[in-house]
Amino acid sequence: MKFLIAGFGSIGRRHFRNLYALGERDFVFLRSKRGTLPDEEIADRPVETDLASALAYEPDAVIVSNPTSVHLDVAIPAAEAGCHLLLEKPISHSMERVDELNAAVSKGGGQVLVGFQFRYHPLLRKTAALIADEAIGRPVSARVHWGEYLPGWHPWEDYRKGFSARTDLGGGVILTLTTHPLDYLRWLMGDVEALWAFSNPVKELEIDVESVAEIGLRFANGALGSVHLSFIQRPYTHDIIIVGTQGSICVDIKENDLRVYRASADEWEVYSSPEGFERNTMFEDQMAHLLAVMHGEEEPVCTLDDGIWAQKLAMAAHDSASSGRVVAWDAVTY
Repeated sequence: MKFLIAGFGSIGRRHFRNLYALGERDFVFLRSKRGTLPDEEIADRPVETDLASALAYEPDAVIVSNPTSVHLDVAIPAAEAGCHLLLEKPISHSMERVDELNAAVSKGGGQVLVGFQFRYHPLLRKTAALIADEAIGRPVSARVHWGEYLPGWHPWEDYRKGFSARTDLGGGVILTLTTHPLDYLRWLMGDVEALWAFSNPVKELEIDVESVAEIGLRFANGALGSVHLSFIQRPYTHDIIIVGTQGSICVDIKENDLRVYRASADEWEVYSSPEGFERNTMFEDQMAHLLAVMHGEEEPVCTLDDGIWAQKLAMAAHDSASSGRVVAWDAVTY
């Protein structure tokens, strides 16, 4: 298999290393030459600065890991060329050209896997199984609290110049972090029918994007949800609490543990991630899944439609935060 990796920032490098660890050796890179990572690691491989020249190598799959605002500049021509796609989240910075991407995928015939790596987290998969088994009865609410400190993400570069901190590259806490919970909550709890949001910048971070956000959700099944996101929080926290009619599920992503309370037993059960699990394990499993999808052995666990819905919800959060109104899908179409 031949892979084109578009963008060689931290996530592009991670995908390259994980594919290499899985035995893949045929790579071509598309780089703008404006990134901060050096070329030494890929010095013996073809590097192009023009997409047409990169696609001329006829890759089987394209890893779209460039800045969010230019994802579709790569994804649409690659899909039209028949390439499979691993399309990093969020799929874009707006809903513009999403229909064009859908048409390109239909024309080219390749598969699309959207890069929401939490779909592969063992504790979230366990949560999905517990909900399906009605371990806590009918879920009635879900709460996510995810706070990180943006300046600490990539110590080797000025965080203010990275895509997460820049409006023109599709940054901000809503697109950068919130799309993950919006995706996995929809996976766990079902479709969303209404959303409201508040967001604010944090002047101390010296960036022009929203850095704190609070989002409320109403699911189609009647359950309620909320998501709190922060670029300024220390220490790092990522917690998920799902309350049902017969118990609760509490997931601590940072500590890698899951607790489930079953009212019938009046006690907590505790689960941990498998021994050896670390953050990169999700990305390794994602890449192994991509290869299986390319070989026709599996269907994508996170489809383009899933990615589009996460994008719709993120755009609705921006809309609600700026307008002060609730966005409901029987009233608004994106």
